[in-house]
Amino acid sequence: MAFARSRQALAVTGVLGLALGVAACGTGNDKKSDKAGSAECAAYEKYQGNDGKKVSIYSSIRDIEDERLQQSWKEFEDCTGIKIDHEGSGEFEAQLPVRVDGGNAPDIAFIPQPGLLKRFVDSGKLKPAGADTKAMAEQNYSPDWLKYSTVNGQFYGAPLGSNVKSFVWYSPKTFKEKGWSVPTTWQELIDLSDKIAASGTKPWCAGIESGDATGWPATDWIEDVLLRTGGPEVYDKWTTHEIPFNDPQVATAVNQAGSILKNEKYVLGGVKSIATTSFQEAGAPVLSGKCALHRQASFYANQWAKGTKVAEDGDVFAFYFPAIDPAKGKPVLGGGEFVAAFADRPEVQAVQTYLASGEYANSRAKIGDWVSANKKLDINNVPNPVDKLSVGILQDPKTVFRFDGSDLMPAAVGAGTFWKGMVAWINGKDTTSVLNDIEGSWK
Repeated sequence: MAFARSRQALAVTGVLGLALGVAACGTGNDKKSDKAGSAECAAYEKYQGNDGKKVSIYSSIRDIEDERLQQSWKEFEDCTGIKIDHEGSGEFEAQLPVRVDGGNAPDIAFIPQPGLLKRFVDSGKLKPAGADTKAMAEQNYSPDWLKYSTVNGQFYGAPLGSNVKSFVWYSPKTFKEKGWSVPTTWQELIDLSDKIAASGTKPWCAGIESGDATGWPATDWIEDVLLRTGGPEVYDKWTTHEIPFNDPQVATAVNQAGSILKNEKYVLGGVKSIATTSFQEAGAPVLSGKCALHRQASFYANQWAKGTKVAEDGDVFAFYFPAIDPAKGKPVLGGGEFVAAFADRPEVQAVQTYLASGEYANSRAKIGDWVSANKKLDINNVPNPVDKLSVGILQDPKTVFRFDGSDLMPAAVGAGTFWKGMVAWINGKDTTSVLNDIEGSWK
């Protein structure tokens, strides 16, 4: 869901930063540096001819992530003479429509919700991507990704960063001590849960409290499970309302998720505690051995306590949330942002094309704490173990990727009645009533 990006930006604020330095993360000069004609600038020849031009970018990326972002395109600025002015805001989703509608749109915005992107297309504000950007995107991203920024057959911008939500966090140390094996199928996951419960430990910890956005982690559960029980075709029809929200196939997925989330034998603190446990703190008991499993996205790596080793041989790590029906491929739920432009000046198109390139993806990945579905990204340039795992999943040809469903739905449903409905469901309301209520809200 969209809130994840703001959450991620906030989460990393307190993480130990890189020693970037003022010089390392400068934003370039108005004129090309002396190295513009050097060999290291050869990759940027196609973007030449815009010396001294400026391009504004608006996003939700702030603090140390903003510094890393600016460092990632520093060489592009030095080699092309284009200066990129980036502004990150915690109020991005609310303020971008205000700016656009008020005639003060940025040149480029990193838009995390395909529904919001479509809103700007429908209002005639967004510019179609140029031929070079489209060609670059088609080389480097799968059709699964590109369809989310394609409206009425017109392509509007390539993905940038990504996150993988189909993960279960666990403690490799605890698993080794207890003799537990990482499950690779749904049945193995349930068998492991039963085994852990029988040992006196609660197998699952969960929390969906998130202030005004309380409920969103439960929507991720439903989306992930529906991808596994109904497959991508049913999932697509559900997110576009070609089938109703209360379709029997959706109810099947909700009940399947409930076999874990609403199982008193499984949940640490009891089922109703899920609604009042913050998503930030929900996984912490994995470290102390009070619970063993926590389903949450790749960005949860930033929530573990300082000093926690996040690695396959560390204090915590993650494994792929297993498929239920192998015949439906390797379903992966995730999110990301898209590089959309409100201007089509040559320098804007040059930046938009560059951000879709393999050169950019590798430049940003080397700095750390970043994931992309760009097929040109060399996984050896990804230093973080969880990020490396995420990139490997995104690049796997067997992966069937789908974007977070609540981001694809109208905001009143995806970030409204769906969130609230999941809270009611956790608190004891039956599946049929909850789905009927959400369906009734879809206008």
